[in-house]
Amino acid sequence: MSDAGQFSGSATIDPLARSSPGCYRDEAVVVVHERHDPPPDRIPITRTRHFGLHRDGHRVLVSHRLEPHELDNDVAGKLADELFAPGWLTGAEVFERVFTGIVRSTVDDSVDAWSTFYRNTLARIRLPRDAGGAPHSSISAMVPVYSRVLELVPPGRVLDVGSCFGFLALLLAERPGTAVVASDIANGTVTLLRTIARELGLPLGALVCDGARVPLPDQAVDTVTVIHLLEHLDPEHGEAVLAEAIRLARRRVVVAVPFEAEPTAAYGHLRTFDTAELHRLGTGTGLPYEVDEHHGGWLIIDSA
Repeated sequence: MSDAGQFSGSATIDPLARSSPGCYRDEAVVVVHERHDPPPDRIPITRTRHFGLHRDGHRVLVSHRLEPHELDNDVAGKLADELFAPGWLTGAEVFERVFTGIVRSTVDDSVDAWSTFYRNTLARIRLPRDAGGAPHSSISAMVPVYSRVLELVPPGRVLDVGSCFGFLALLLAERPGTAVVASDIANGTVTLLRTIARELGLPLGALVCDGARVPLPDQAVDTVTVIHLLEHLDPEHGEAVLAEAIRLARRRVVVAVPFEAEPTAAYGHLRTFDTAELHRLGTGTGLPYEVDEHHGGWLIIDSA
């Protein structure tokens, strides 16, 4: 599970919407904490270590037993392993809605809930690598990717394209001499990231835009990062995002993708990559580039 921090960016989900204590509802799903038990006549479709799956009319009802100290990005892995990989639930948007519901039903206040999620996740990311969690957890899988980006991105102005939760953007914003602009296509995601950056006291710019059409002038930043985004896009869209990154970067474009045998549908992946495809993309830019492997594939373009 290589990039659970990158969802498909559903524009219909408001992560800060009002909800009842212990319960999240939208038009497709209901998620309840088991301190607010589902009615006893709802026989579970299945029950796993962390979740119960029920029907609530036309909606999916998920119950769970997670507590605030467990609220971090490894929730994505638990959902994927227990409900989506076995086929009990399918689809990236359902995944996002249930994930949002788990966060919101674990801590009552919306900002407190997401602050708990972010603080727990960032604390886990900062742990020594051999202490960061289970070997196959969502967080442990991304720690070496984030570490590599922090090594590759020099101080200066950085645009992070397709930030989603924005863990990487926040880590970059913590560094002295680094000014960061995060971007994502989903307004709710960007609003959430702005809110959390304020809660953490970090200066962070944030844009709502398609990565192929960023409202910034040519060479607006020193470095553009495109980290675990291209697998969510069809080839034409992905190449447009890469061309836009090159337009915006004065010095360097850093692209990272997971290497998968099949696209992970739960996370909204549409395509797979290998080194040959990364070389094809690099050659197509007409610029000096490097391709290598480190917990996935990397394309580093010298745009200077």
